[in-house]
Amino acid sequence: MSGLNWTLWTVAALLLFWGIGAYNRLMRLRNGINAAFVQLDEHLSARAALCSKLLVLLEPLLSNEKATFDALEQAEAEVRASAQATRPRPYVAEPVGALGVASAVHAAALTRLMSMLEHHAELREHADLYALVDELKMVERRRTFSRQLFNQAVWLFNEAITQFPTRILASLYGFREARSL
Repeated sequence: MSGLNWTLWTVAALLLFWGIGAYNRLMRLRNGINAAFVQLDEHLSARAALCSKLLVLLEPLLSNEKATFDALEQAEAEVRASAQATRPRPYVAEPVGALGVASAVHAAALTRLMSMLEHHAELREHADLYALVDELKMVERRRTFSRQLFNQAVWLFNEAITQFPTRILASLYGFREARSL
């Protein structure tokens, strides 16, 4: 073999190993999005359970606030459906976008419920109610933190697929930009 052949084989091998390394890096970053979503999904499930308990407790006490309860139940159902659609592939933009919208609607309904609780002084004597509210606030803080971790994982992945020359390989491998919440 001539020197030119060795050079071509060396360049081809380097390109092959670089391509494999770039693919593995993108897969590692995409798996980071999956791992971050699993943590976020746990907090979404915990929030759903606490909201359900809270509504069961409040409905007999405030029967005239049915519209508020229905709005929260509907928003919770939308979040559950969106999270279910996002679970298999949290790096796909469409279901994550739907989850973001559903989460915003849920946050508005939950804020309305919390505001309503503050205006009903007669509820202050129910210690178990406020224990649930405190637990819900704690889960919300954890959910917010896990959402930040998810968004950071998405940002790292998106930055990696836009860098040259990985950008070329990302399109060849079928990697698309992920969406944050």
